[in-house]
Amino acid sequence: MKVSSVFSSRFPRLRRSRADGVRGVTAPVRADRRTKNLTKRLRPGDIAVIDHVDIDKVSAEALVSCGVAAVLNVASSISGRYPNLGPQLILQAGIPLVDDVDPEVFSRIEEGERLRVEDGALLRGDDVVAKGVEQDTASIEAAMTEARAGLSVQLEAFAANTMEYLKRERALLLDGVGVPDIATRIEGKHVLIVVRGYHYREDLAALRSYIREYRPVIIGVDGGADALLEAGYRSDIIVGDFDSVSDEALNCGAELVVHAYRDGRAPGLERVADLGHDAVVFPATGTSEDVAMMLADDAGAVLIVAVGTHATLEEFLDKGRAGMASTFLTRLRVGGKLVDAKGVSRLYRSRISPWTVLALVAASLLTIVVAAYSSPAGQVYMTFLAARWDAFLYWFTGLFT
Repeated sequence: MKVSSVFSSRFPRLRRSRADGVRGVTAPVRADRRTKNLTKRLRPGDIAVIDHVDIDKVSAEALVSCGVAAVLNVASSISGRYPNLGPQLILQAGIPLVDDVDPEVFSRIEEGERLRVEDGALLRGDDVVAKGVEQDTASIEAAMTEARAGLSVQLEAFAANTMEYLKRERALLLDGVGVPDIATRIEGKHVLIVVRGYHYREDLAALRSYIREYRPVIIGVDGGADALLEAGYRSDIIVGDFDSVSDEALNCGAELVVHAYRDGRAPGLERVADLGHDAVVFPATGTSEDVAMMLADDAGAVLIVAVGTHATLEEFLDKGRAGMASTFLTRLRVGGKLVDAKGVSRLYRSRISPWTVLALVAASLLTIVVAAYSSPAGQVYMTFLAARWDAFLYWFTGLFT
């Protein structure tokens, strides 16, 4: 799977000066086992230490957007389960990527201390803090080739996982049993579901005219609520386990729907209570993205527009087999009312074009002028205006004589 060359234009390569004679990359180090938590603290030029098996495209884009100087991964960036796209994006941005770093690195470093990455090792002065395997284009390509060779096995496992998920959630998928009632009215309206995933910024920008004209009910999925705030919108409903959404978004006045486990455990409910809000609980096995779609469909949405969600086979594979089954079956359940944002932006045109508005204004002005000229009162007014215009011309020419 080739990564688009557009990526290099969006995320320019990092350049490091070697004029000081020091090899490698020296920068503050920040570590977190969860990549999406770490990206909230990263600053341009930091060294990121993560524990992320099979770095996906969204996580890689987040790391590159933060402007990191290097990425050290305690796990394997490509395990071989499926051809994930993240490592290629990191290397194409000119960022060193080191895999299989000693797991003890998390206890050996302090947040923000300046360390050096050189030849796959993390150094404090001349002392090795942790060491791993530095990846390059050739090693990543080899790993991707091996992962693609075993893709048929992954697809078979996906089919089995799909059947297992269907058995567990058939009542929910087929009959909507377990979908909670919400206060926000959706019946007969368009719904816009925003996930902070693939190209969400570009899609939101392309949908501005559509949002302004149709005013859909907006559902933010976890961090998607923050993406909406960044774009100048406010969520009507926020769905998720609330582990990657800000307090600002949760306090924006949206109706909150906590995605809970099937056994009823809802870790996000405690956070909502601490903020002094009420929430609806939706127990389901799938992802929060799937929960949002089922919620909109059950509430009577006539059209569901998805931003940042998984739509293509490549994106399904990049998500990983464990989460593919629920999303695949949910899309089948929602059916024809689900439209990807890219399709809307390509097909949608505002019902009233700017030229139509200009023509209407011109016709209105012409009508006013004709009516004024043909009526007695209008003729008196036109005589008055003509006299005022002659007086202005007399005054103006007098300035130069």
